[in-house]
Amino acid sequence: MTVLGRREFLAGAGALAATVRLTAFAEASAVKKADATFLLDKPKGWSLQTPVKPEGLSPHIFPASVRAAFPSVLRETYLNSAAIHPIGTFAANAVKQLVDFRLLGPGEGRADFGARAQEDLKKKFGAIINASTSEIAYTANTSDGENIVVLGLDLAKTKGANVVIDELHFTTSLYMYKELEKKGVELRIVKHTNWAIDPEDMAKAIDRNTRLVSMALVSNVNGFMHDCKAVSAIAHARGALVFADIIQAVGAVPVDVKALGIDFASSGTYKWLMGERGIGFLYVREDLQGTVLPTTRYGHRQVSNFNRAALSWEPLPGAARYETGGIPVMMAACVNAGIDYVNKCGLANIRAHAKQLTDRLQKELPPLGYKPLTPMGTETPIVAFEVKDAAATSKMLQAGKVVGTVIANENRIRLAVSVFNNHDDIDRVVAVLGGKTSSM
Repeated sequence: MTVLGRREFLAGAGALAATVRLTAFAEASAVKKADATFLLDKPKGWSLQTPVKPEGLSPHIFPASVRAAFPSVLRETYLNSAAIHPIGTFAANAVKQLVDFRLLGPGEGRADFGARAQEDLKKKFGAIINASTSEIAYTANTSDGENIVVLGLDLAKTKGANVVIDELHFTTSLYMYKELEKKGVELRIVKHTNWAIDPEDMAKAIDRNTRLVSMALVSNVNGFMHDCKAVSAIAHARGALVFADIIQAVGAVPVDVKALGIDFASSGTYKWLMGERGIGFLYVREDLQGTVLPTTRYGHRQVSNFNRAALSWEPLPGAARYETGGIPVMMAACVNAGIDYVNKCGLANIRAHAKQLTDRLQKELPPLGYKPLTPMGTETPIVAFEVKDAAATSKMLQAGKVVGTVIANENRIRLAVSVFNNHDDIDRVVAVLGGKTSSM
């Protein structure tokens, strides 16, 4: 082990700081240039705020600078944002600014992501799903949020109670409720019909003993989107509460928790919100906080004016009661920039862009032998298909430098498009899955 003297240490630290400053300056310049191009390089008549129609648009809808904001996708054809969305230069710059603050201290362009910024981020997320800031809590991820809800409801305490879910739900939920079944909670799993969940089938499973209906608003399995409003109306009419996993929805499709009748919802940030793993959000309807859903975990973020001598404090209002310790502020800065970018693109534009591309996949892959597993007309950026040989499909994708998700034990491939994808990407994946990689 080499031991550095004070002089060598200071010299090394100075060199590191200089390198960081130069790197941050170069990155910031590149991002500013890309942002300027984003505002200027638009197809004629295209607007960030005005909804666009798929018919007659530019083949890309979004300008080339949007694709350039995600450098990793220039290396390969990336159709896997339903697994994890690439980081954009805007998000990387936000994290770098916070790293610079932690490394160099406050200064020009360097500031902490402190209490006010954290509150503003809750407000931004709340605005996307039509919730108030006081209805939003920070969590670690989507599953963490659902666990907070399930533990707070203490589903096993009511004899004869049941929970209704469906088979297109996420792995965590299927596993969690099967484990709760061992503790006496009756579990009712609604089967899909042609890869969709019919609200009438949900209605048959929900009764007066149903305490909770849990669903993925948009399924990670195939992009299916629930008729959540219809299911929620049935659940509420029979006295049940509704939880929604919205990670595959928020930032990709409209989410209005009030209009959809959602009582609780949770989401991570590393998919369509263009953030990173390690932070999430929990929505709890205001009138359910502390009563129907009590606090089951404790931490300093739930209180203010703590008096150590008297052991007294003041509980903070709102969904803060479900938080515990400090949040990962670098991940918060990342998704903060991601939400800003989603808002800048405009959700209507994002959906129109995705629809052009998913419509092509739905049209062009079935003739090649890939049976569609996503209902036609699904308004999400995710499509899935049945494959005959999962191993061979994976090899074709790898050879063709196309990234998707192949679920081998289910003989299924899932492809997902985002703002950076274009028709060239679709041309490539169709060619690769058609066995034409050798000529590309």
